Amino acid sequence: MGYYSWFLPLFVLQISFLYPIISFADANPNLIQETCKKTKYYDLCVSLLESDSSGPKSDTKELALIMIRYGIAKATDTNSYLSNQIQGVANDTLMKTAMRECADKYASANDALQNSVQVLSVNMYDYAYLHVMAAGDYPNGCRTAFNRGPGMGYPSELAVREDGLKRICDVVLGIIDSLDW
Repeated sequence: MGYYSWFLPLFVLQISFLYPIISFADANPNLIQETCKKTKYYDLCVSLLESDSSGPKSDTKELALIMIRYGIAKATDTNSYLSNQIQGVANDTLMKTAMRECADKYASANDALQNSVQVLSVNMYDYAYLHVMAAGDYPNGCRTAFNRGPGMGYPSELAVREDGLKRICDVVLGIIDSLDW
């Protein structure tokens, strides 16, 4: 009985001293910067991840998930923007058709990003990568839809939105590349 009477308090004391070391061993205050250096758009990556309240406390996979959420928001916002613009196009059926097709492409980009969250959550990095690549490519179909119509140019607002989504997807791809798979 004597052995156990001093062993348990000593064990608890050791664990209490080690707990702060263990709990903060994985925390890396520079993880965002280190991760973003591996991406195509460092400034965008750092800006978005540092602005998210969970960013500084996240591991690399969680940083990818945060960026995917930004991509989902961008795709959803662009889809909503296009849906509202369709209302304002009165009699131009070519323009309405192009806008509907474009809205569908952004809805598909949103779906692809949602799928990437699911597969990334279960460490299927290759499938997550493919879904993010697809999400970044869907806006090309939007541009094509506008270029099909005679005299229809690609609206500059859509070009900006397309570029934003593609950049976010490129950042996510860089982060996924840095995961161990």
